Amino acid sequence: MPEMIFRVRWPDGKEANCYSPSLVIQDHFTPGQEYPVRIFLEKAETALGEASERVRARYGFPCSRALGQLQVIRQTCVPFLNRPDAQVSVLSFSF
Repeated sequence: MPEMIFRVRWPDGKEANCYSPSLVIQDHFTPGQEYPVRIFLEKAETALGEASERVRARYGFPCSRALGQLQVIRQTCVPFLNRPDAQVSVLSFSF
């Protein structure tokens, strides 16, 4: 399966590379787009869940790395969830 990295900028200005085992991320995010934290989190849960399920369908087990990345995203979003102005920017995709 083709893996990809999607680079994000958190509301505090920090940037991070996020992993996906599948290109399905492209169906949920657009580089250059900003998303309210709650929307970003919902989209990440959906996209990384789908990516993990694609791995399960192909190899018979979910992708622990995708699920781990989702956990990191959840933890990073927590401090910003009560800030309605907080946005996450999707900066780029790399393959």
